Amino acid sequence: MGAMGTPSSSLITEIFLQHTEHLHMAHLTHRHRIIIYFRYADDIFLIFDPNHTNIQTILDDFNTLHPRLLFTADVDRDNTINYLDISIHRTPNNLKTSIHTFTDTIMPYTSNHPTQHKYAAVKFLFNRLKSYDLQKEEYRHELNIFHNILHYNSFPIRPQKPPIQTPAQRQTSPTPKSR
Repeated sequence: MGAMGTPSSSLITEIFLQHTEHLHMAHLTHRHRIIIYFRYADDIFLIFDPNHTNIQTILDDFNTLHPRLLFTADVDRDNTINYLDISIHRTPNNLKTSIHTFTDTIMPYTSNHPTQHKYAAVKFLFNRLKSYDLQKEEYRHELNIFHNILHYNSFPIRPQKPPIQTPAQRQTSPTPKSR
């Protein structure tokens, strides 16, 4: 693709991948009965009909698209697979998502970096926690992970004032009347 580190690399790569998808995805989707196809940068998530094809056959076809592209596959384990920062759990009737936290390391509070840089990671983690529609238990679990990450990275943790509501709870809470 583009030279590593050049500002245009990601743009050129995205244009190339979109062009490749435009040329080949309709055929591959039909041939392999791909039900769902998502791509973010170079990470692809797909669901296919296992009665019609298998992951190795799909992978072999994807690897013939262009000589400079090499696709690899991660398959679900115990009906769960991680994609980007979410875990996708397959149940008999649907898919269930939860947050996938893959590290407990962020820029330490004691590091010699600007404060706004240190808090950018904290803000990201908190916004991620607020944006997913988690069940109450999952929300508490992820909030605990969030607090542990802050603790492990020496961030000052103040007692929480009011309890934080999950997105589902915010939708059902009555809104205060304005005067």
